Amino acid sequence: MRRRRSSFRKEKMIMLASSCLVLTALTVTGLYVRNLGEEEPEENVVDFTALEDEEESLTMLGSQTEDRADGQASGGQTADGPEADAAGAEGAAQDFMDGPEVLETEPEEAEASAAEHGAADMEAAAADAETGGEMADAADSARADEPERTEAGEAALAANASDAIAKSSDTPEDADAMSASSLLDFTDSDTLVWPIVGNVLVSYSMDKTVYFATLDQYKYSPAIVIAATEGEGITAAADGQVTDIYQDPETGTTVVMNLGDGYELTYGQLTDLAVDVGDMVATGDLIGNVAAPTMYYSVEGTNVYFKLTKDGVPVDPMSRLS
Repeated sequence: MRRRRSSFRKEKMIMLASSCLVLTALTVTGLYVRNLGEEEPEENVVDFTALEDEEESLTMLGSQTEDRADGQASGGQTADGPEADAAGAEGAAQDFMDGPEVLETEPEEAEASAAEHGAADMEAAAADAETGGEMADAADSARADEPERTEAGEAALAANASDAIAKSSDTPEDADAMSASSLLDFTDSDTLVWPIVGNVLVSYSMDKTVYFATLDQYKYSPAIVIAATEGEGITAAADGQVTDIYQDPETGTTVVMNLGDGYELTYGQLTDLAVDVGDMVATGDLIGNVAAPTMYYSVEGTNVYFKLTKDGVPVDPMSRLS
Protein backbone atom coordinates (compact mmCIF):
# COMPACT_ATOMS: atom_id res chain seq x y z
CA MET A 1 0.00 0.00 0.00
CA ARG A 2 2.75 2.49 1.01
CA ARG A 3 4.83 1.62 -2.05
CA ARG A 4 1.88 2.37 -4.32
CA ARG A 5 1.26 5.72 -2.66
CA SER A 6 4.95 6.72 -2.84
CA SER A 7 5.12 5.71 -6.52
CA PHE A 8 1.99 7.73 -7.23
CA ARG A 9 3.49 10.78 -5.47
CA LYS A 10 6.62 10.46 -7.59
CA GLU A 11 4.49 10.37 -10.73
CA LYS A 12 2.59 13.41 -9.46
CA MET A 13 5.83 15.37 -8.96
CA ILE A 14 7.07 14.37 -12.42
CA MET A 15 3.81 15.58 -13.97
CA LEU A 16 4.08 18.92 -12.15
CA ALA A 17 7.71 19.39 -13.23
CA SER A 18 6.80 18.58 -16.83
CA SER A 19 3.93 21.08 -16.72
CA CYS A 20 6.28 23.81 -15.39
CA LEU A 21 8.80 23.10 -18.18
CA VAL A 22 6.09 23.33 -20.81
CA LEU A 23 4.78 26.59 -19.39
CA THR A 24 8.31 28.04 -19.26
CA ALA A 25 8.86 27.12 -22.90
CA LEU A 26 5.58 28.78 -23.84
CA THR A 27 6.54 31.96 -21.96
CA VAL A 28 9.96 32.15 -23.66
CA THR A 29 8.29 31.64 -27.03
CA GLY A 30 5.87 34.49 -26.27
CA LEU A 31 8.73 36.82 -25.38
CA TYR A 32 10.57 35.86 -28.54
CA VAL A 33 7.51 36.60 -30.64
CA ARG A 34 7.17 39.94 -28.86
CA ASN A 35 10.75 40.92 -29.72
CA LEU A 36 10.20 39.96 -33.34
CA GLY A 37 7.08 42.15 -33.36
CA GLU A 38 9.07 45.09 -32.05
CA GLU A 39 11.89 44.67 -34.62
CA GLU A 40 9.77 44.13 -37.77
CA PRO A 41 7.95 47.50 -37.75
CA GLU A 42 11.33 49.28 -38.35
CA GLU A 43 10.77 48.84 -42.09
CA ASN A 44 7.45 50.59 -41.77
CA VAL A 45 8.59 53.48 -39.52
CA VAL A 46 6.50 56.54 -40.15
CA ASP A 47 8.23 59.90 -40.50
CA PHE A 48 6.06 62.05 -38.31
CA THR A 49 8.07 65.17 -39.31
CA ALA A 50 7.08 64.66 -42.92
CA LEU A 51 3.51 64.10 -41.84
CA GLU A 52 3.56 67.36 -39.87
CA ASP A 53 4.95 69.23 -42.90
CA GLU A 54 2.33 67.61 -45.11
CA GLU A 55 -0.39 68.53 -42.62
CA GLU A 56 0.80 72.13 -42.61
CA SER A 57 0.79 72.19 -46.41
CA LEU A 58 -2.68 70.71 -46.42
CA THR A 59 -3.80 73.34 -43.96
CA MET A 60 -2.39 76.09 -46.13
CA LEU A 61 -4.04 74.51 -49.15
CA GLY A 62 -7.31 74.42 -47.29
CA SER A 63 -7.09 78.04 -46.29
CA GLN A 64 -6.29 79.02 -49.86
CA THR A 65 -9.19 76.93 -51.04
CA GLU A 66 -11.49 78.64 -48.61
CA ASP A 67 -10.33 82.04 -49.81
CA ARG A 68 -10.99 81.00 -53.36
CA ALA A 69 -14.37 79.62 -52.37
CA ASP A 70 -15.27 82.90 -50.72
CA GLY A 71 -14.18 84.77 -53.80
CA GLN A 72 -16.10 82.51 -56.08
CA ALA A 73 -19.12 82.62 -53.79
CA SER A 74 -19.12 86.38 -54.07
CA GLY A 75 -18.99 85.91 -57.84
CA GLY A 76 -21.94 83.41 -57.78
CA GLN A 77 -19.90 80.17 -58.19
CA THR A 78 -20.15 77.02 -55.98
CA ALA A 79 -17.15 75.61 -53.95
CA ASP A 80 -18.30 72.01 -53.36
CA GLY A 81 -15.51 70.36 -55.38
CA PRO A 82 -12.39 71.90 -53.69
CA GLU A 83 -13.88 71.55 -50.17
CA ALA A 84 -14.63 67.84 -50.69
CA ASP A 85 -11.08 67.23 -51.92
CA ALA A 86 -9.58 68.97 -48.90
CA ALA A 87 -11.76 67.01 -46.46
CA GLY A 88 -10.82 63.72 -48.13
CA ALA A 89 -7.13 64.50 -47.96
CA GLU A 90 -7.33 65.49 -44.32
CA GLY A 91 -9.22 62.26 -43.39
CA ALA A 92 -6.65 60.13 -45.21
CA ALA A 93 -3.82 61.83 -43.33
CA GLN A 94 -5.55 61.27 -40.00
CA ASP A 95 -6.11 57.55 -40.76
CA PHE A 96 -2.49 57.17 -41.73
CA MET A 97 -1.40 58.77 -38.46
CA ASP A 98 -3.63 56.42 -36.42
CA GLY A 99 -2.06 53.32 -38.01
CA PRO A 100 1.21 53.20 -36.02
CA GLU A 101 -0.69 53.42 -32.74
CA VAL A 102 -2.49 50.21 -33.60
CA LEU A 103 0.78 48.52 -34.49
CA GLU A 104 2.34 49.66 -31.25
CA THR A 105 -0.49 48.26 -29.09
CA GLU A 106 -0.59 44.83 -30.78
CA PRO A 107 2.63 43.42 -29.15
CA GLU A 108 1.43 44.44 -25.68
CA GLU A 109 -1.91 42.73 -26.19
CA ALA A 110 -0.19 39.58 -27.51
CA GLU A 111 2.09 39.49 -24.45
CA ALA A 112 -0.86 39.86 -22.04
CA SER A 113 -2.79 37.11 -23.85
CA ALA A 114 0.20 34.75 -23.68
CA ALA A 115 0.60 35.43 -19.95
CA GLU A 116 -3.09 34.75 -19.33
CA HIS A 117 -2.94 31.47 -21.29
CA GLY A 118 0.15 30.41 -19.37
CA ALA A 119 -1.52 31.05 -16.01
CA ALA A 120 -4.62 29.15 -17.13
CA ASP A 121 -2.49 26.18 -18.23
CA MET A 122 -0.71 26.12 -14.86
CA GLU A 123 -4.04 26.12 -12.99
CA ALA A 124 -5.38 23.31 -15.19
CA ALA A 125 -2.25 21.21 -14.64
CA ALA A 126 -2.49 21.68 -10.86
CA ALA A 127 -6.19 20.72 -10.90
CA ASP A 128 -5.44 17.58 -12.95
CA ALA A 129 -2.68 16.57 -10.54
CA GLU A 130 -4.96 17.07 -7.54
CA THR A 131 -7.77 15.08 -9.20
CA GLY A 132 -5.35 12.29 -10.01
CA GLY A 133 -4.26 12.15 -6.38
CA GLU A 134 -7.83 11.89 -5.17
CA MET A 135 -8.55 9.13 -7.67
CA ALA A 136 -5.45 7.22 -6.56
CA ASP A 137 -6.42 7.52 -2.89
CA ALA A 138 -9.93 6.28 -3.69
CA ALA A 139 -8.50 3.33 -5.61
CA ASP A 140 -6.17 2.46 -2.73
CA SER A 141 -9.03 2.61 -0.22
CA ALA A 142 -11.18 0.42 -2.49
CA ARG A 143 -8.38 -2.15 -2.71
CA ALA A 144 -8.05 -2.04 1.07
CA ASP A 145 -11.79 -2.72 1.45
CA GLU A 146 -11.77 -5.69 -0.96
CA PRO A 147 -10.80 -8.30 1.67
CA GLU A 148 -13.59 -7.13 3.97
CA ARG A 149 -16.14 -7.24 1.16
CA THR A 150 -14.94 -10.69 0.12
CA GLU A 151 -15.28 -11.97 3.68
CA ALA A 152 -18.78 -10.47 3.95
CA GLY A 153 -19.81 -12.09 0.65
CA GLU A 154 -18.49 -15.47 1.74
CA ALA A 155 -20.36 -15.16 5.05
CA ALA A 156 -23.59 -14.31 3.20
CA LEU A 157 -23.18 -17.28 0.86
CA ALA A 158 -22.53 -19.57 3.80
CA ALA A 159 -25.65 -18.27 5.57
CA ASN A 160 -27.79 -18.80 2.46
CA ALA A 161 -26.42 -22.30 2.02
CA SER A 162 -27.16 -23.18 5.64
CA ASP A 163 -30.71 -21.81 5.28
CA ALA A 164 -31.26 -23.88 2.15
CA ILE A 165 -29.98 -27.01 3.89
CA ALA A 166 -32.19 -26.30 6.91
CA LYS A 167 -35.25 -25.84 4.70
CA SER A 168 -34.53 -29.01 2.78
CA SER A 169 -34.06 -30.93 6.03
CA ASP A 170 -37.26 -29.46 7.50
CA THR A 171 -39.50 -30.65 4.68
CA PRO A 172 -38.72 -34.32 4.03
CA GLU A 173 -42.18 -35.33 5.21
CA ASP A 174 -43.85 -32.88 2.82
CA ALA A 175 -41.70 -34.13 -0.04
CA ASP A 176 -42.57 -37.73 0.81
CA ALA A 177 -46.26 -36.86 0.99
CA MET A 178 -46.15 -35.14 -2.40
CA SER A 179 -44.35 -38.05 -3.98
CA ALA A 180 -46.83 -40.50 -2.42
CA SER A 181 -49.85 -38.49 -3.60
CA SER A 182 -48.48 -38.51 -7.12
CA LEU A 183 -48.50 -42.31 -6.96
CA LEU A 184 -52.21 -42.49 -6.12
CA ASP A 185 -54.17 -44.17 -8.86
CA PHE A 186 -57.89 -44.94 -8.84
CA THR A 187 -59.17 -45.83 -12.27
CA ASP A 188 -62.75 -46.18 -13.50
CA SER A 189 -62.51 -49.95 -13.06
CA ASP A 190 -61.27 -49.90 -9.44
CA THR A 191 -63.68 -50.80 -6.62
CA LEU A 192 -64.31 -49.70 -3.04
CA VAL A 193 -64.78 -51.67 0.16
CA TRP A 194 -67.48 -50.87 2.66
CA PRO A 195 -66.30 -48.44 5.36
CA ILE A 196 -68.70 -50.06 7.80
CA VAL A 197 -71.21 -52.88 7.62
CA GLY A 198 -74.83 -51.72 7.73
CA ASN A 199 -78.06 -51.06 5.88
CA VAL A 200 -78.43 -48.12 3.52
CA LEU A 201 -80.84 -45.65 5.11
CA VAL A 202 -80.78 -43.09 2.26
CA SER A 203 -79.76 -44.08 -1.26
CA TYR A 204 -77.78 -42.08 -3.81
CA SER A 205 -80.11 -40.23 -6.20
CA MET A 206 -79.21 -37.34 -8.49
CA ASP A 207 -81.77 -37.98 -11.24
CA LYS A 208 -84.81 -37.77 -8.92
CA THR A 209 -85.53 -36.66 -5.37
CA VAL A 210 -85.73 -39.00 -2.39
CA TYR A 211 -87.51 -38.66 0.94
CA PHE A 212 -85.61 -37.47 4.06
CA ALA A 213 -87.58 -38.42 7.16
CA THR A 214 -86.01 -35.93 9.58
CA LEU A 215 -86.51 -33.01 7.18
CA ASP A 216 -89.83 -34.44 6.00
CA GLN A 217 -89.05 -33.44 2.45
CA TYR A 218 -87.85 -34.78 -0.84
CA LYS A 219 -84.48 -33.70 -2.24
CA TYR A 220 -81.52 -34.98 -4.23
CA SER A 221 -79.01 -37.20 -2.45
CA PRO A 222 -75.33 -37.05 -3.67
CA ALA A 223 -74.25 -39.76 -1.14
CA ILE A 224 -75.46 -42.83 0.68
CA VAL A 225 -76.27 -42.89 4.40
CA ILE A 226 -75.26 -46.19 6.06
CA ALA A 227 -76.76 -47.28 9.38
CA ALA A 228 -74.16 -47.75 12.13
CA THR A 229 -73.68 -48.01 15.91
CA GLU A 230 -72.28 -45.04 17.82
CA GLY A 231 -68.58 -45.55 18.64
CA GLU A 232 -68.09 -48.18 15.95
CA GLY A 233 -64.86 -47.87 13.90
CA ILE A 234 -64.91 -46.52 10.32
CA THR A 235 -62.19 -47.75 7.93
CA ALA A 236 -60.84 -46.44 4.62
CA ALA A 237 -62.69 -47.73 1.57
CA ALA A 238 -59.59 -47.28 -0.68
CA ASP A 239 -55.98 -46.09 -0.60
CA GLY A 240 -55.74 -42.32 -0.44
CA GLN A 241 -54.46 -39.15 1.19
CA VAL A 242 -56.41 -36.99 3.66
CA THR A 243 -56.78 -33.54 2.05
CA ASP A 244 -59.34 -31.85 4.31
CA ILE A 245 -61.09 -32.15 7.68
CA TYR A 246 -63.95 -29.81 8.55
CA GLN A 247 -67.14 -29.40 10.59
CA ASP A 248 -70.49 -29.35 8.78
CA PRO A 249 -73.96 -28.78 10.34
CA GLU A 250 -75.43 -31.69 8.34
CA THR A 251 -72.60 -34.23 8.31
CA GLY A 252 -70.75 -33.24 11.52
CA THR A 253 -66.99 -33.96 11.57
CA THR A 254 -66.15 -34.72 7.93
CA VAL A 255 -62.98 -36.16 6.35
CA VAL A 256 -62.13 -35.76 2.62
CA MET A 257 -59.65 -38.19 1.04
CA ASN A 258 -57.97 -38.01 -2.39
CA LEU A 259 -57.89 -41.35 -4.24
CA GLY A 260 -56.13 -40.13 -7.39
CA ASP A 261 -57.23 -39.49 -10.99
CA GLY A 262 -59.77 -36.90 -9.78
CA TYR A 263 -61.63 -39.25 -7.42
CA GLU A 264 -62.40 -38.25 -3.82
CA LEU A 265 -64.19 -39.94 -0.90
CA THR A 266 -66.04 -38.01 1.82
CA TYR A 267 -66.76 -39.58 5.24
CA GLY A 268 -69.26 -37.85 7.56
CA GLN A 269 -70.74 -38.27 11.06
CA LEU A 270 -67.28 -39.07 12.60
CA THR A 271 -65.62 -38.61 15.99
CA ASP A 272 -62.29 -39.55 17.60
CA LEU A 273 -60.36 -39.18 14.35
CA ALA A 274 -57.28 -41.34 13.83
CA VAL A 275 -55.97 -39.35 10.83
CA ASP A 276 -54.87 -35.80 10.06
CA VAL A 277 -54.58 -33.67 6.94
CA GLY A 278 -51.74 -34.95 4.74
CA ASP A 279 -51.79 -38.50 6.08
CA MET A 280 -51.54 -41.36 3.63
CA VAL A 281 -54.15 -44.01 4.40
CA ALA A 282 -54.31 -47.56 3.10
CA THR A 283 -57.48 -49.57 2.47
CA GLY A 284 -58.88 -50.86 5.77
CA ASP A 285 -56.99 -48.35 7.99
CA LEU A 286 -59.00 -46.77 10.80
CA ILE A 287 -60.22 -43.25 10.08
CA GLY A 288 -62.33 -42.61 13.18
CA ASN A 289 -65.40 -43.67 15.09
CA VAL A 290 -69.12 -43.21 14.49
CA ALA A 291 -70.52 -40.11 16.20
CA ALA A 292 -74.03 -39.34 17.40
CA PRO A 293 -76.21 -38.20 14.48
CA THR A 294 -76.68 -34.53 13.75
CA MET A 295 -80.16 -32.99 13.94
CA TYR A 296 -80.51 -33.46 10.19
CA TYR A 297 -80.55 -37.26 10.75
CA SER A 298 -82.22 -37.56 14.15
CA VAL A 299 -85.08 -39.67 12.72
CA GLU A 300 -82.81 -41.85 10.55
CA GLY A 301 -80.58 -42.52 13.57
CA THR A 302 -76.82 -43.08 13.94
CA ASN A 303 -75.17 -43.38 10.52
CA VAL A 304 -72.11 -42.80 8.31
CA TYR A 305 -72.28 -40.29 5.46
CA PHE A 306 -70.39 -41.77 2.47
CA LYS A 307 -69.91 -39.86 -0.84
CA LEU A 308 -67.81 -40.51 -3.98
CA THR A 309 -67.00 -37.75 -6.53
CA LYS A 310 -65.08 -37.59 -9.82
CA ASP A 311 -63.64 -34.13 -10.56
CA GLY A 312 -66.18 -32.71 -8.10
CA VAL A 313 -69.18 -34.45 -9.70
CA PRO A 314 -71.07 -36.99 -7.46
CA VAL A 315 -70.84 -40.66 -8.47
CA ASP A 316 -73.06 -43.46 -7.11
CA PRO A 317 -70.88 -45.27 -4.50
CA MET A 318 -73.03 -48.39 -4.84
CA SER A 319 -71.70 -48.85 -8.38
CA ARG A 320 -68.13 -49.19 -7.04
CA LEU A 321 -68.66 -51.00 -3.75
CA SER A 322 -67.76 -54.68 -3.85
